[in-house]
Amino acid sequence: MKLSILMPVYNEEDRVADALKQALAVDYPCEIELVVVDDGSRDGTGEVLGRVDDARLRVITHQRNAGKGAAIKTAVDNAEGEYMVILDADLEYDPQDIPRLLEPVLDGRATVVYGNRTFGSHSSYSFWYVVGNKGVTLAANVLYNSYIGDLETCFKLMPLELYRSLQVRSRGFGMEAEVTGKLLRQRIRPYEVPISYRARGREEGKKITWKDGVEAIWILARERTRRRPVGAAAR
Repeated sequence: MKLSILMPVYNEEDRVADALKQALAVDYPCEIELVVVDDGSRDGTGEVLGRVDDARLRVITHQRNAGKGAAIKTAVDNAEGEYMVILDADLEYDPQDIPRLLEPVLDGRATVVYGNRTFGSHSSYSFWYVVGNKGVTLAANVLYNSYIGDLETCFKLMPLELYRSLQVRSRGFGMEAEVTGKLLRQRIRPYEVPISYRARGREEGKKITWKDGVEAIWILARERTRRRPVGAAAR
């Protein structure tokens, strides 16, 4: 199996070199490629990316910032693996956890795997950030009669063709809710594994806001009211 690690990047000059180094240093149980999309960065991110020499790395550049969802769409369109997982460049997630996400897939227990963050004093920069995350996840569980632990996690591992079939339209952070809503609407329940996490604060460049949480709930409700595709089956 080949895994495509998709990394959207926007103005991460100070972190992207470390993010790439960490991702490429992991001992993966399968072949990987790292597809990075520079989403119109206006700092020195592009120059940093240009200095990395690794055959597993491919860099694609957006001339203008289009949002995380758009960057992921570009990465998905260019990926060549059988499976995919998203890894942000902000160093909040540890790529050493990716092999743990792969375990349930490689041993046949799961098709879709989410990394479940356990928030604590060392891993979240504010009370309201955690409440917002849990509120969006609760909305999904109520709307879809599910019981997932972390909807907004970046670590969503699934077959590349499955992601493409979802036809995600959200261009920003709303893509997380849209992906989960569409999976749950098809009765595909993610298998969850615990992961490590360290949230950065606003002063460090945290971009998501309360408006993204409101949008996520609206997207979940929108997807819930749509008719489930004919022939979709539980996984």
